[in-house]
Amino acid sequence: MSASCQTINYKSDLDFARSMDAQDELRGFRDEFIFPRKLTGQKGESCVYLAGNSLGLEPKKARDYIIEELDDWADYGVEGHFHARHPWMPYHEFVTEASARLVGALPSEVVVMNTLTVNLHLMMVSFYRPQGKRVKIAIEKGAFPSDQYACQSQLRFHGYDAAQHLIEFSPRPGEDTLRTEDMLAVIDKHKDELALVVLGDVNYLTGQAFDVPALAARCREHGVLFGLNLAHGAGNLLLQLNKWQVDFAVWCSYKYLNAGPGGLAGCFVHQKHGQAFDLPRFAGWWGHNKANRFKMPDQFEPMVGAEGWQLSNPPIFQLAALRASLDIFDRATMPKLRAKGDLLTGYLEYLLNEIKDSVESKRPGYLSIITPSAPGERGCQLSLRFQGGRGILERFKEAGVVCDFREPDVIRATPAPLYTSFEDVYRFAQVVKQFAEV
Repeated sequence: MSASCQTINYKSDLDFARSMDAQDELRGFRDEFIFPRKLTGQKGESCVYLAGNSLGLEPKKARDYIIEELDDWADYGVEGHFHARHPWMPYHEFVTEASARLVGALPSEVVVMNTLTVNLHLMMVSFYRPQGKRVKIAIEKGAFPSDQYACQSQLRFHGYDAAQHLIEFSPRPGEDTLRTEDMLAVIDKHKDELALVVLGDVNYLTGQAFDVPALAARCREHGVLFGLNLAHGAGNLLLQLNKWQVDFAVWCSYKYLNAGPGGLAGCFVHQKHGQAFDLPRFAGWWGHNKANRFKMPDQFEPMVGAEGWQLSNPPIFQLAALRASLDIFDRATMPKLRAKGDLLTGYLEYLLNEIKDSVESKRPGYLSIITPSAPGERGCQLSLRFQGGRGILERFKEAGVVCDFREPDVIRATPAPLYTSFEDVYRFAQVVKQFAEV
């Protein structure tokens, strides 16, 4: 399924949805996930799960992979570090190449470790280096609060006032999303004061995907370091971090990557920084040269590449869950997933716009979509405003539809292509239509 959603003549009937599912070459992956058993649809069928941007579904293999490690722990004890079926000492390396493929990186540029905001702080220790007039950090207004807190606290740690030294990319009055030309203008205006730009490549609230290649290039032009939070990008968008020369990136694995609640995070450091051993960094023994790590030297010798930023040996059960999901991504491939994601999201948008148009005269302003309509400016998420806000979300749940709500008034609906069908999208639209016509 490689056609763009722009070339599909969508129809609003169930037969169309089922015909799309029948020709979907990725449809078999749906059977590799467990749909919440405590949440069902109106007729007892599986729920319509559109919350993968918040917590992805459980891969069936995750249980098997974790039990394998539990069994090896029971069988080998400490010797499992070397003799388990997947030895624990190098276990994080079993997910490195798949993670690199996911974000468009070299394996040496990627490591799975810690959690997202921990990794963001570790990266800013190295890549936020205020000097002279270059002391400011830029971030999108309305970024996920943890990103705001991290940037503010890093500024304060270096003795700067966040109110004065944190620059925000802001939408124009009356608009919900950012314009690339405005973001570039902000970088140009503050080029002599900026030390670092940190962006969520997909804004968590609006679902807008930013023009990362253009923004990264402009930062390089001005000598400004550029980092990304890929929490809503990894496993959702086609990424080329190495090609775009992003300086660093971090991401979580419990959303689109289906690694379970609190799953381990990822970290990317571009190869141009991989041997910059003079960069300031917080050090831990797992980042030490593994050739002599167990000789327990008292001086830190960082490994080459992203692994040199590791602190501690990672939790094996969390890695096992992530490995189960990444195995699926490797078989599905991101280009095919993105193509299907464009079709699913375009179909959802088409059905919602039909409903909005049909009820506008009776219920003006009942529904609006704040996510950009252009496929290149979004992933799988549509952010919606309904009259009724959180109350609508509860009614959806009663009807077997799982989305999520973000203050002040946004419901996020995400048809994740690994397990969402076109019939799921149709069923969701029917629920929306039912409530709109009441």
